[in-house]
Amino acid sequence: MLTEGWLTDTQASYDTVAASYADQVRDLLDQTPYERAFLGLFADMVQAAGDGPVADVGCGSGRITAYLRRLGVDTFGIDLSPAMVEVARRDHPGLRFEVGSMTDLKLADVSTAGLVAWYSVIHIPDDEIGRVFTQFRRVLRPGGPLLLSFHVGDEPRLITKGYGGHPMKVYVHRRQPDQMAGWLNDAGFTIEAQMTLSSAESTLGGVLMARRRPDSAQG
Repeated sequence: MLTEGWLTDTQASYDTVAASYADQVRDLLDQTPYERAFLGLFADMVQAAGDGPVADVGCGSGRITAYLRRLGVDTFGIDLSPAMVEVARRDHPGLRFEVGSMTDLKLADVSTAGLVAWYSVIHIPDDEIGRVFTQFRRVLRPGGPLLLSFHVGDEPRLITKGYGGHPMKVYVHRRQPDQMAGWLNDAGFTIEAQMTLSSAESTLGGVLMARRRPDSAQG
């Protein structure tokens, strides 16, 4: 099966490439003005709502966590890979990073003012992504913003060699924006902005900005 053992494979793969990954993506935001604009808008939305902790879920080497912190957001990072977390702590010693899975976030209900998943749901199989988005909603405050980016396409792609030429075994799931928006709507989010773009981050990427609906709100 395509999804069999995906969580273990993802963790092991990113443990293997963690140092090379950090080196290759460290300066990507310098080349991506549209992505920076979305991150800035997200920071403004969090601050306008009264601030609070923001989770960068699937934070990798911590570059997005650190960028949002420079924008004045109280951001912390969570990643499945212990080696990635170790690199993030090394590169950004003043910030908080912890090991965890977006399929089962160890965060209290409504404990975050915002949540970012920056190209980090790309390894989640279709039959698991609804559970992930439900986790995102659970930990967000009502009205809290969610910033989500992903690769756009129709078919998954198996990656067997990754950053620095190291072996990996991960599927990259490419999805259409309307499909992602539908899953988010079903999980209790309202889509506020949607964009596709080509940049150093992705040959064709998608960005969605959404908010957690209150419990009483309807889709």
